[in-house]
Amino acid sequence: MDQTACIDLPSFPLQLLLRKHPDWREHPAAVVEADTPQGAILWINEKARVAGIRTGMRYAAGLSLAAGLRAAVVTPKDIEDEVAQLAELLRRFTPFVEPGEDEPGVFWLDAKGLERLFGSLSEWASSLHAELVRAGFVASIAVGFDRFAVYAVAKDRRKGDSPLFRRKAVSEELCKKKGTVPFPLLFDTPAAERAAAREVRLDRLSLPTSARDTLLKLGVTTVGQFVDLPLDGVGVRFGPEVRRLHRLASGALTQPLVPDHPDVPAMRRLILDNPELDASRIIARIEEALGPMLDEIADKSRALAELQIAFRFERLGDHLESIQPAAPTLVPKVLLELIRLRLQAVRQLPDGVMEIILVARETPAVEKQRELFAVKKRRDLEAGARALARVKAALGDDAVVRAEPRDAHLPEDRFAWVPLSALTEAKPRPVDEPRLIRRLYTTPVPLPPRERHEPDGWLLRGLAQGPVVKVNGPYRVSGQWWKQPTFRDYHFAETKNGEHLWVFYDRAKSRWYLQGQMG
Repeated sequence: MDQTACIDLPSFPLQLLLRKHPDWREHPAAVVEADTPQGAILWINEKARVAGIRTGMRYAAGLSLAAGLRAAVVTPKDIEDEVAQLAELLRRFTPFVEPGEDEPGVFWLDAKGLERLFGSLSEWASSLHAELVRAGFVASIAVGFDRFAVYAVAKDRRKGDSPLFRRKAVSEELCKKKGTVPFPLLFDTPAAERAAAREVRLDRLSLPTSARDTLLKLGVTTVGQFVDLPLDGVGVRFGPEVRRLHRLASGALTQPLVPDHPDVPAMRRLILDNPELDASRIIARIEEALGPMLDEIADKSRALAELQIAFRFERLGDHLESIQPAAPTLVPKVLLELIRLRLQAVRQLPDGVMEIILVARETPAVEKQRELFAVKKRRDLEAGARALARVKAALGDDAVVRAEPRDAHLPEDRFAWVPLSALTEAKPRPVDEPRLIRRLYTTPVPLPPRERHEPDGWLLRGLAQGPVVKVNGPYRVSGQWWKQPTFRDYHFAETKNGEHLWVFYDRAKSRWYLQGQMG
């Protein structure tokens, strides 16, 4: 009979946060939706729970209960990247791994036939659990026969007290410090597995909140009590999602393992006979390998979106460069031009290159649609994208950025510089619409102290611009009281020569600053 394993990493976003900030483990900690006072609290640790903090609260409310609350945002991209890395780690133990699509931190694994490699499934599960603990995660593992049953048991926190399974100690001292059961669960028979799954509390599963609360009022608190309910009644009362869960729990519906097979990118490894210092000869070696590499990508009906070039130096170690064409391409000439721009500034490398590794990031190739009537546009976005790609290749990927608005109190926090990936169509304003251009300084510029007596007026920018002739304000702004309180009085100052300056007085520092200027 086929055997399946389920791994549950509880409160996965919170675990990622505490791995990034290990010193927060000794304090109340939370994952928040946004780093603002009104950001919702999504995940909390036990110390935060003891302090009275609950999920769903606002960040400001949590701070009022625990002044030492540590909180940060864990983005979906962070979770996606970590899930991919964990799936790669798990493939060392079995080639068939399925990450949970709706529950990050849940993985299903095919455990069939692994006892021949590891001696027994118990040894396999123990080695797997120990590897996750070494990676800094709290995890529970169940090995059995039914996909839903091992999932339910892995999600249950009381499983360490059940006599229905055999246990094998794994890193017991370390796991006790982490606060989890230090034993993978291994079921001998489907009957024992099903009996253990019936004992699991419903609130451990991903039930809709309304359905869970209604079932609780009816006295249905375990999977066994839920399975004993009539299927048709569950479907009518709670809808198709809960009905499907009932069928999975009862065994009426089985879901096969759908492993995630990673796409292996095209890559080339060039080992040089002697340390190479000349950039032109290195480009020539890359050109030799680039043609067959692009042919391999084309055979998969894909195109190259990014080329990563790793250099291994004789003494300086490894160095990574990234080349991004304006659009996914299979043309060697385009890529070689960008590579030359990246390396032409360095005719003589600082150390001899011993090895070059080329790795392609691929994307599905999309054939450009043919236009019935060719219309020449005044703005050629493709030519602009190619020009930006050359600038990035010569100056670095962060050389081309754009301002993106943010929701914040302070002016310098109301926008952030983010990489510009593509040009968009221009949206010009009407000619007769008045425009006011505001030039902001990312970091406010400190101004000299204002004299107590100013016979010639306030000289903000020196003698060349003349004294201030008009001031509007103050316009008071405060914020970031949950971190470091800020209190500012903003003014619009006009100098004798016609400059319009945006300045503020920082009460905490007792100093004037230049925030920007109008023009």
